[in-house]
Amino acid sequence: MVEGNFETVKADALAQVAAGATMLDINAGVTAVNPNETEPPLLVKTLEIVQGLTDIPLSIDSSVTEAIKAGLETAKGRPLVNSVTGEEEKLEAILPLIKKYDVPVVAISNDETGISEDPDVRFAVAKKIVERAADFGIPAHDIVVDPLVMPIGAMGTAGLQVFKLLRRLRDELKVNTTCGLSNVSFGLPHRHGINAGFIPMVIGAGMTSAIMNPCRPQEMEAVRAANVLNGTDPNCQEWIMTYRDHKPAAAGATAAPAEGGASSGGRRRGGRAARLSAG
Repeated sequence: MVEGNFETVKADALAQVAAGATMLDINAGVTAVNPNETEPPLLVKTLEIVQGLTDIPLSIDSSVTEAIKAGLETAKGRPLVNSVTGEEEKLEAILPLIKKYDVPVVAISNDETGISEDPDVRFAVAKKIVERAADFGIPAHDIVVDPLVMPIGAMGTAGLQVFKLLRRLRDELKVNTTCGLSNVSFGLPHRHGINAGFIPMVIGAGMTSAIMNPCRPQEMEAVRAANVLNGTDPNCQEWIMTYRDHKPAAAGATAAPAEGGASSGGRRRGGRAARLSAG
């Protein structure tokens, strides 16, 4: 990308849209040298290229405030900003941009003290961000909280923790939610099996989106099946559209959906479906 080659970006974007992604996460943080100078123009270029390929919503993913600002000035429609944390410096820098451009934002549940293993602390950080956002006139449904999924191989209670957190975030703060889905399986063999089992459980607990790879059929099938079973795919329309021409996979394999299959998605106000974001 730094050298001007965006062919991988183009190929990945098209492949992920074809696989069913309903949002693409755009990150141009490919260099640690002077990111405040190099990242904003690179992010703008990447956004322009992807917007020329698809009209799917985009997520502007950067830790550089100037890059986020440049991305917001470039992005079409209503992009998602990824992200803000509970750190005071970040709140003061990012929340005014969220209000100015009227866009949603991912809120990561850590602050100056780092990432806590205590789910109550992570909830408190999320609540702080929601309250600070409200001070700027940003509604709760435009806050997409990442409760920070821990690796289940390192913390045996990680799954139970996040399920409890999601219910609290949904019921007490009325926010949307997301996570880095594959974090849960980090360090384990056959990670996609764990991920696929995790998906319907977090959706059932209230998760409204996930940052994941939509090119993994096993995981996308889990999303679509969960949407059928929890009533956010009315009359099984998306499932039928995607799998009506489904061919049984060979033993031990998972078949991909027919080309052009429907995506899975929906904001919290439209139902508790998983809106997929991939980058």
